[in-house]
Amino acid sequence: MPEPAGLAPAAPSPDPAAVAGFVAVRERVQRAIAQACARSGRDPAMVALVAVGKTVDAARLRAAVAAGLMVIGENRVQEAQEKAPAVPGARWHLVGPLQANKARRAVAIFDVVESVDSVALAVRLDRISGELRPGRPLPILLQVNVDEDPAKAGFAPDDLADALPVLLGLANLEVGGLMTVGRVVAEAEEARSTFRALRILSERLRGPAPEVADSGEPATAVARGLGPALSMGMSGDYPVAIEEGATLVRVGRAIFGERASIMREGAAAGFAPGDGEAGLVPGPTRPVVTERA
Repeated sequence: MPEPAGLAPAAPSPDPAAVAGFVAVRERVQRAIAQACARSGRDPAMVALVAVGKTVDAARLRAAVAAGLMVIGENRVQEAQEKAPAVPGARWHLVGPLQANKARRAVAIFDVVESVDSVALAVRLDRISGELRPGRPLPILLQVNVDEDPAKAGFAPDDLADALPVLLGLANLEVGGLMTVGRVVAEAEEARSTFRALRILSERLRGPAPEVADSGEPATAVARGLGPALSMGMSGDYPVAIEEGATLVRVGRAIFGERASIMREGAAAGFAPGDGEAGLVPGPTRPVVTERA
């Protein structure tokens, strides 16, 4: 029977074997998260897993969502626009760079934009959010170029305090915290200093603000609005990021395999997503390239 006019066809049901495979890999990643939390005295419930689906097709994402991987990260607005209608039930995070001319589409598609890297982009998102979702501020994170790498986008750590009053005054945005993209390292432990620096920056920015003597009001907006979220850590180094305070980890290869996908969805044959060299859940000392999720 044809679909009623104006309604999109229902998404096909996910393949049960693929779902079973993703259940297995989700459990392995969650165990690694729990172990990192145990080492650092944290509650695993305070760490959210973002499954980065860059280049992963909608059928596999449907299986991942059915397996409990409910938060999907995408690097590109266009890719998410194509997949989102075919992956019901997912929450979408933009984790890659956002061009100003794609801001309107991003606000329409994503539940969270993790990669706000300038005041100008935040102002644009605020205006569009007010138009498209009035009364529902768009959750965002501020991308910080912790290592001050000229090849990466993001606020310079020393500049963020001055920018915060403007950012926190944007009524149509909810500034949930900070995000960073790790540098290229040979060993995961070498990324620790980056993650620690982001946590320290967050603590400093969210520290008590001095009060204005007469009014008792905070002297700046900083203490009133910056959230505690820290999005940091990818497939190769997320346990280290968790030990340093990450509240979101962006994991792609450890869930979906290498981008050229040497993986198969033959979970029934004993191959679960993440099996083999491409998908091993990494430990703190596993060689990594942290640019890749």
